[in-house]
Amino acid sequence: MKKWILCSFIFAMLFTACSNGNGNTEAPAANKNANAPSGETEEAPLEKVTFSYFNAAAAAKDVNTNETTIGKLLEDQTGVNFKIEHLVGDLNTKVGTMIASNEYPDVLIPDAAIDKVLDAGAFIALNDLIEEHGLNIKKVYGPYFEQMKAADGNIYFIPFSNVVGEYIPDPSIGQGAFWVQRRILEEAGYPKINKLDDYFKLIEDYMNKHKEEDLTGFMALTHDWRFFATSNPPMHLEGYPNDGGVIIDMNTFEAKTYAAADSTKRWLQKLNEINAKGMIDKASFVDNYDQYLAKMTSGKVLGFFDYGWQIGNATNNLRDAAKADPSKDGLRYFPLPVTFDGQKDQYLDPPGFVKNRGMGITVSAKDPVRIIQYFDNLLKEENQILRSWGIKGETYEVNENGRMYRTPEQIAKIDETFNETFGFKYYSWNWPQWGNGSSLSDGNAVQPGVQAEVFQMSLTDADKAILEKYGVKTYSELFAKPDDRPWFPAWAIPKEQGSPQQIFTTKSDEITKKYFPRLVLATPAEFEAVWAEYAGEMGKLDKEQYEQWTTEEVKKLIDLAKGN
Repeated sequence: MKKWILCSFIFAMLFTACSNGNGNTEAPAANKNANAPSGETEEAPLEKVTFSYFNAAAAAKDVNTNETTIGKLLEDQTGVNFKIEHLVGDLNTKVGTMIASNEYPDVLIPDAAIDKVLDAGAFIALNDLIEEHGLNIKKVYGPYFEQMKAADGNIYFIPFSNVVGEYIPDPSIGQGAFWVQRRILEEAGYPKINKLDDYFKLIEDYMNKHKEEDLTGFMALTHDWRFFATSNPPMHLEGYPNDGGVIIDMNTFEAKTYAAADSTKRWLQKLNEINAKGMIDKASFVDNYDQYLAKMTSGKVLGFFDYGWQIGNATNNLRDAAKADPSKDGLRYFPLPVTFDGQKDQYLDPPGFVKNRGMGITVSAKDPVRIIQYFDNLLKEENQILRSWGIKGETYEVNENGRMYRTPEQIAKIDETFNETFGFKYYSWNWPQWGNGSSLSDGNAVQPGVQAEVFQMSLTDADKAILEKYGVKTYSELFAKPDDRPWFPAWAIPKEQGSPQQIFTTKSDEITKKYFPRLVLATPAEFEAVWAEYAGEMGKLDKEQYEQWTTEEVKKLIDLAKGN
């Protein structure tokens, strides 16, 4: 796939003081000049400094990075600590307060509010900083620089999804799926479920057999910007990947919105139907993200649709509980590639580059140079190993063939609490990084969970047993392989604030959020009338203009991928 890392970079990695080129990384040495090219060991006195970092994209405890093992090692190298604050409450309210006061943290990940931040001029341009202090940034992100530039030619933030080296697919499910508790599949004899009606029938049958348990059949996530977990399923159910608010025809590459299409009507009508049967959690339309995750870990919710990356806090806790008490394994969730009629699914993402989300340095930053130097230092190969694999002899080993792996004892100790204290939880994403699916210069996977040896070792006996029932060794084998989509994902195509495309998206989202609860919670007799009202409101928007613009942008990306 992407074999573009320069030979000189690989050479430097092979001879760096912290790595032997086979992933045999010890704890990186302290007091190295963070701005020196990878592999140099120039000593430099480092004044300690703490920068503020607001992360609106993840749910975790607020922390100083130097309170974690990884963060302390990186502070020893650079003298830099970050005080990380995570979003509590409404994203737009929080970001709006920052903009109104013109006071920002040093580093900001505004997630879905990034357009507002850019429009407010809150991020500084990074071009000169990268040119002067970003040797490793240029090596890692260089192929994407043109896609990262705003209309004025400046780079204002660093995305997270770049692929370095050969692409290695994830054996687990970090993307979308219809999830169901394992105990349901066990009781039903492990049926093959790939149709929406069969999925809900499976849950309904279990509820009817266990009425005394006060179970919830299905819940949905609708909180704030995460509403896509409820509005996205129609495209997946039609057999398309997550391109956002559009589906892209694989032959013509034309984009079509689906918010008011038959697929969305069919999806909402099914939710309306199960609501009438008392299967859906009505609080889905008022619960916040934390309440949603709490219900997931309660053991009372039988199924939901969501993306694996978004539910990790809950699923990791369920996994840890089952490790401590194997009788609780039935409360863990199993991913199913459900479509409307059993057609080929496309839940697994192809390699892509998300260019409209990322981390920026704000106009309030005290010392942008030290911050960009920290980012650059983090992108060294030995530090990418540190942030994802940890420390050799403590959290991973290397065999005689140079393959990195974890022992059963290491896997057992790396639970959610360990992830927090060691720092894996805080450095696994939301930093400049070698993105998911990347590989190291020696061929090992950057992400341990993607490394075949680690994935197989991380499986519990219960995991292996249920996978064996379905005739597979990995969860991803249950899903169809992704088709190549050079533009992917379309939702990451930047839209300028105030542009017709941005206005269309904003208004469409507003209508969706207003009507979806009504459509799901209406009586079946009322559904058609509410749908007609909803479709009428959607019909007032200029979807033809939006579709044409998206189609043109998709074709530009296809041409770019072809080198045109």
